[in-house]
Amino acid sequence: MVIVESPTKARTLSRFLGSDYELEASMGHVRDLPKAKLGVDVERDFEPQYVIPRDKRKVVEHLRSVVSKAKSIILATDPDREGEAIAWHIANIVGEVKNKKEESNLKRIVFHEITKEAVEKALKSPRSIDLKLVDAQVARRVLDRLVGYKLSPLLWKKVRSGLSAGRVQSVAVRLIVEREREIEQFKPLEYWSIEALLRKQQAEGSEEFEASLIQKDGKRIEIKNDKEAKEITKELEEKNTTWQVAKAEQKEVKRHPYPPFTTSTMTQTSANAFGFTAKKTMKLAQDLYEQGLITYHRTDSVNLSQISISSARAFIKKTFGQEFLPSLARLYKTKSKLAQEAHEAIRPTRLAVTKDTLQMSSDHQKLYSLIWNRFLACQMKEAIYDQIILDIKAGKYLFRATGSTIKFSGWMKVYGRSEGDVSDNEEKNVPALSVGTVLALVKLLPTQHFTEPPPRYTEATLIKTLEEKGIGRPSTYAPIISTIQERNYVELEQRKFRPTPLGAAVNDFLVKNFPEIFDPSFTAKMEDQLDDIAKGEKKWIPVVAEFYNPFSQVLTKVFAQSEKVKVFLELTNEQCPEGHPLVIRYGRFGKFLACEKFPEHKYTKGFEEKLDTKCPDSGDAIVIKRTRRGRPFYGCSAYPKCKWMSWKLPKETSAVQA
Repeated sequence: MVIVESPTKARTLSRFLGSDYELEASMGHVRDLPKAKLGVDVERDFEPQYVIPRDKRKVVEHLRSVVSKAKSIILATDPDREGEAIAWHIANIVGEVKNKKEESNLKRIVFHEITKEAVEKALKSPRSIDLKLVDAQVARRVLDRLVGYKLSPLLWKKVRSGLSAGRVQSVAVRLIVEREREIEQFKPLEYWSIEALLRKQQAEGSEEFEASLIQKDGKRIEIKNDKEAKEITKELEEKNTTWQVAKAEQKEVKRHPYPPFTTSTMTQTSANAFGFTAKKTMKLAQDLYEQGLITYHRTDSVNLSQISISSARAFIKKTFGQEFLPSLARLYKTKSKLAQEAHEAIRPTRLAVTKDTLQMSSDHQKLYSLIWNRFLACQMKEAIYDQIILDIKAGKYLFRATGSTIKFSGWMKVYGRSEGDVSDNEEKNVPALSVGTVLALVKLLPTQHFTEPPPRYTEATLIKTLEEKGIGRPSTYAPIISTIQERNYVELEQRKFRPTPLGAAVNDFLVKNFPEIFDPSFTAKMEDQLDDIAKGEKKWIPVVAEFYNPFSQVLTKVFAQSEKVKVFLELTNEQCPEGHPLVIRYGRFGKFLACEKFPEHKYTKGFEEKLDTKCPDSGDAIVIKRTRRGRPFYGCSAYPKCKWMSWKLPKETSAVQA
């Protein structure tokens, strides 16, 4: 009897296993902490009080029934802490129908791809459940439950009823709030740039190219205003100014391929390339993994198996030729702090399966193609550019022109801008000129600029920041982002995160009263301690106690002494039928309008936010609307007269059909 988490995974495994095996699915976790109470005995070493959820009782009854007839039980849940914990819970449940002598028949196997070779190899080397990994998952679950269930009543009393807080999610909200305040406090500074459009003198119709002003009298130049820009322009336009190449450099520049995907880089790249949310990307990846098409998708490793590297090199040589194959295989070093939990990067299991042969949805095909291309590219030769750098003297001013043209595409033959590569390495032609070449000025292009504030976080940049700061792990990025939106602490505005007034109020309250617990560095330290538990270097109970005891003391003090927080409510120009102002509130599906006296006065109204952008069909204002599940999209304010709608603003993409 082989037990896995999902029916899809069971069906895929059934293709490889013969009639001696039966497959069952646990449908995820079969035990959890109770919903209605804390479920952690803080007086008895934080002992978790697991229960079987109501919706899992039939599954558990079925598993107990079929297991009693099995000769041996093999637990084949996912190869990470969560999968290990699920296996442990299943073992505890089905162990009740086995006597002690038969418990040795219950084994655990681990594989990182659902292929015949990987599964057969795993079956030959079963092991017992790794209790160190289980302890790490239990510690995380207990910590999160203690924070969530202890802080929620505090937030109900001091901020607003129905609120909740999370140990890691609240830190993500803090990052977004602090970034928003940086933007609000930012004061733009004016500066100017000057480009010169040049060509060879005595060569009418010769190739024109641009050069940027970089120095004056050998020092870096800063042009602060229009007056300075005009003075420099006037000086450069004088007839006696000679434009001459002072330095010319030609060289080959190699651009190396990116490493194969980790969970973080996959979610970032799919967001940039396709606009997929982290939640959607992980769901698509889960489907691809369970169909046996890619390796396990929750990983922070860039390691690749020797078999997969050999397969890629053979494919490259056969498909593209020897010139695209480096002499030695590319090996990437993992940054993983837990090697036994993340053996490989995300890659296709079989290169013979391409996007075009994949019998799945177009979104599955897009993500699979991204993974396939990235993996193959990482084993190809570098792309080579011919780069030309010209330093051009014009009196006491120095201009620089830099151009590059691709000489050999290398890995970029299969992976480029279409895959979300948004680097600035575009081709730009600059003529190969020798030192002393005299140039003619075609025209000067002075341009006004203003310094810009740091950008708001997108899903991709937030995940990147969380990873850089050591907050969360591959399995938690998507849930973090989903949770902070579902709680209405942040909202997406043109695919960028903005804190709601409620999110800002909750953040300020938590940071003020629990400065250490909701500090990013403290949260990262906790993640390291969870890793130490998984490696067997620490015990989980002392780690939880070290966190909880001071937290509990501060909690008691804050309950008694902190003042109630007043959440800012944004007034609108509209009124309810009784004449009271309508304010913007946040519900399950985002913003809505409600009477200022809500909940005493129950009047509510849908909220539509008008933008400055005009509808490409009617010319009316575009408004932000939401689907039934709360996902924002753009529509025409003249609906139903005009039925234009799009997931993106017109300046980003053309409209899609309703």
